[in-house]
Amino acid sequence: MTIARALMAGIALATMTCLTTVVTPQSANAQTTDPKIKAALKDPATLKEKAPTKFQAKFETSKGDFYVDVNRSWSPNGADRFYNLVKNGFFNNIRFFRVVPGFVVQFGIHGDPDLAKKWLQSNIPDDEKVVKGNMRGFMTFAKSGAPNSRSTQIFINLRDNERLDSMGFSAFAQVTKGMDVVDKLYDGYGEQITQLQVEIAQGGNAYLAKEWPKLDYIKQATIVK
Repeated sequence: MTIARALMAGIALATMTCLTTVVTPQSANAQTTDPKIKAALKDPATLKEKAPTKFQAKFETSKGDFYVDVNRSWSPNGADRFYNLVKNGFFNNIRFFRVVPGFVVQFGIHGDPDLAKKWLQSNIPDDEKVVKGNMRGFMTFAKSGAPNSRSTQIFINLRDNERLDSMGFSAFAQVTKGMDVVDKLYDGYGEQITQLQVEIAQGGNAYLAKEWPKLDYIKQATIVK
């Protein structure tokens, strides 16, 4: 599978619905992944730990912190993938590359091109049904119209987007604290970057820092309880 094909899962959300603070130089250039984290993430096939029934993750961002509560019963495969990504540092220092006011905030392409390629081609099975819909503050994996196309891209609903429910977008978590932080993420680029996901995957954080320097980013994501 090519990178371009894998990235259709991220682009599809925009297509199917017709229908992402200025980065400091130090943070912008921090493209090299911590060796320990890179070693843990080098083989997606090895990170398939079952998530707890419920858990909470903390996102420390360039705009402040927010917390998400995950309920595995809503989307078992989605929750398992998210748990393994957070636990192994996948989201550290990656950008919110798509922030569309009144719609969604999207992220999940790794800033290290080597890791981005590996993970964007590592899909998870669809869940049987949409248990929890796309209401404001709920977190969902992006996907294309093809079966089993979720990988690492995630969006947070900025409003109630019920129309996504019938398309199979199954929420797995909810922002329970800090939604005001999510609302403040830089949205000046709108949809301009959505169609550039191949470039993001291939160029990583260096590309985004040079071409789209105002993007907010995740400093660190961790499991807190």
